[in-house]
Amino acid sequence: MESPCIRMCTLNEQDICLGCGRRLVEITSWTSYTEEERVEIIKNCVERVAILDSKSALLAQTRKRYIEST
Repeated sequence: MESPCIRMCTLNEQDICLGCGRRLVEITSWTSYTEEERVEIIKNCVERVAILDSKSALLAQTRKRYIEST
């Protein structure tokens, strides 16, 4: 499974990437995770991104532009 990174790498105060929704430890350890662990992380990222987007429409728009530009 590929990394969910969208190259919008900025961490918030909880060390969560505003681009992909992964925690810093998940980013740095990505290559050591099993496929099952990665699937679980992706599920968590989707939830985290939804929460981040609900708090900031500007962040949601910026992420959408990053995804569309890749």
